[in-house]
Amino acid sequence: MKETAGGVCAPQDFAAGGVRCGIKASAHKRDLALIYSGRPAKAAAVFTTNRVKAASVLVTREHLASGGIRAVIANSGNANACTGEAGLAAARRMAAAAAEQISCSCQPVMPEQIAVASTGVIGVPLPVEKILAGMDGLMQSCAADPAGNDAALEAIMTTDTRKKTLAVEIEIRGKPVRIGGMVKGAGMIHPNMATLLGIFTTDAAIKGPVLEACLAGAVHRSFNRLSIDGDTSTNDMVILMANGAAENNPIREGTSEYDAFSAALETLCVRLTREMARDGEGASRLLTVTVDGADTENGAAALARSVVSSNLVKAAVSGADANWGRVLCALGYAGVSFNPETVSVRFSGADGEITVCENGGAVPFSEEAARRVLSGPEVEIRIGIAGGGTGSAAAWGCDLTADYVKINGDYRT
Repeated sequence: MKETAGGVCAPQDFAAGGVRCGIKASAHKRDLALIYSGRPAKAAAVFTTNRVKAASVLVTREHLASGGIRAVIANSGNANACTGEAGLAAARRMAAAAAEQISCSCQPVMPEQIAVASTGVIGVPLPVEKILAGMDGLMQSCAADPAGNDAALEAIMTTDTRKKTLAVEIEIRGKPVRIGGMVKGAGMIHPNMATLLGIFTTDAAIKGPVLEACLAGAVHRSFNRLSIDGDTSTNDMVILMANGAAENNPIREGTSEYDAFSAALETLCVRLTREMARDGEGASRLLTVTVDGADTENGAAALARSVVSSNLVKAAVSGADANWGRVLCALGYAGVSFNPETVSVRFSGADGEITVCENGGAVPFSEEAARRVLSGPEVEIRIGIAGGGTGSAAAWGCDLTADYVKINGDYRT
């Protein structure tokens, strides 16, 4: 596997673009994106588990059930959530407009072949007329290169401070196969699933059910182990389109090709998950929590998620305070069986590593040395459970700072 340029435009026959249509107040920010395949594509997706779901989520779920997805149209600045029938109608108009634009440049495309994604303020009617007015310019902006990828990514960003995109290439029986992705999200992020828009493309030939299995596994080990602030949003969506342009033999489950593709997709998702954690609203440190020795991988993941989600742990990391008792406390309410008297805790960072707890109790350590370890841009909390289990998992998040409150205290203004 090797990294390649282009993001969602790296796989063959995909293009993307982004424009400003006027949803956002700023006159300089793009807010409407399109990512599409020049040929029919299969698709798989994972959605928010929040019972309150945005119109874009409901419409895209309907469209996925009808067959393949050729494109994703996405807007920022307005979530189109809690907007009733008018919101659903607006999302369907977005899909119809995108289908009409794509049909002008290639074979006919139906509205049911378009996924819709939205992000922004909840409970405000979507100004869909602005989106429709911007469609001509949006199609003209599309390019099958990094410029198109970057324009589309900028158009879906909200409080993000950096672009998060990546593409990789693997070989399937002598055929180069590429997977590209972009994600947005810096707040309202919590597992099952973490709040984000994630759009992924691949030129691999792969059947729909196999694609679904690959995506579900990758999301389980990446975005569902990410927590910024404990809030799961109404608009979460990760979608993967596969158009078969690489002309490899179709990937089947239980094969080495399946293992290679799944591993590449998971690696891509984990790397983008880490970038989201690094860019958490107000964050100053990327936090990784790794648990070893649990009875199962799922148990280890639940324990790691509990610690990385703890506001007390996050605040301690922000203050570079080696308050390891908060770590054990968070383990204790994770809902996973373990013996607290077998637990060890280590903090590590750019300035070294320090053990602060063994056998569930305190060990002597230098507070000054611990503060240096916890003061770098990346901090890992390594937790060992010496119970004889082999379950291991990591979760990702960030520290909690006063800037998070500032950002969310006046989000609408």
